[in-house]
Amino acid sequence: MLDVRKLRLLRELKVRGTVTGVAEALSYSPSSVSQQLAALERESGVRLLVKVGRRVQLTPQAEILVEHTAEILDLLEEAEAELAASLTTVTGVVRIAVFQSAAHAVIPRALSILAAEYPDLRVEVTEREPELGLFEVSARDFDLVIAEQYPGSTRALRPDLDRVDLTTDRIRLATAAAKGARIAAASLADTADLPWVMEPEGTAARTWAVQLCRASGFEPDVRYETADLVAHIRLIGSGNAVGLLPDLVWAGDEPSVRVLDLPGSPQRTIFTSARRTSASRPGVVACRDALARAVASVRPVEVLGSEA
Repeated sequence: MLDVRKLRLLRELKVRGTVTGVAEALSYSPSSVSQQLAALERESGVRLLVKVGRRVQLTPQAEILVEHTAEILDLLEEAEAELAASLTTVTGVVRIAVFQSAAHAVIPRALSILAAEYPDLRVEVTEREPELGLFEVSARDFDLVIAEQYPGSTRALRPDLDRVDLTTDRIRLATAAAKGARIAAASLADTADLPWVMEPEGTAARTWAVQLCRASGFEPDVRYETADLVAHIRLIGSGNAVGLLPDLVWAGDEPSVRVLDLPGSPQRTIFTSARRTSASRPGVVACRDALARAVASVRPVEVLGSEA
């Protein structure tokens, strides 16, 4: 009989692409992964891997095993979820991937709810960009991800993941609040010749922000690039840049910069995703409930001004 643990390594290789990637994800050494895969080849009696340059590629026979392995892992996860649901207490570990502004706004509140109501549940939270977090939930590195979707954009469909919308989050133009600030604006049109701070290229936030500026008739002068929204706030507040900030970044507190409504009042959607096979786990259900309650408790942003 084939060893499920070795089969999982083969599936991990399919998901992550390299032996090194498998080793890093599972805290093995690359040589150990290679040895286990070689042993699986001997046990199966067929060739599973072929070298292509410096990498290895799965054979058609390996692809067959990977497909069945995914089904086996799903069944095991469903069994674990059903077993956990049969207990009278919520226990175990739930690993959550979350992007920065959601981490600031809702995670502390949600953790307080969970600690009070489910003291035997261990929750581990790691900051991840949404796209990576979605991949890593699919790859079983995390159990739940809090992700975002910007207006007019889509994310790659992952049939193994569900999606539960958590909230919508208004996005506004942010500019210095101090009178006489070196760099300030009263509308999006005013920012055409001003320095901008934006998130890194390739992120959904950056793509959407650039498209918004282009639709308004200008190419933004992006001088500062960082994924850290706290840095965005500091650069904007000090009068060194303008930017776009989502309301959740304030975590219910009063904005420290001037925020202006944008034409059309654009909003991003915040949602959670879990593997369909584990979404019914009591720990995952409890975390989603706590996140929803935490979001509901966040005080709306009071706009200090709006576009003329």
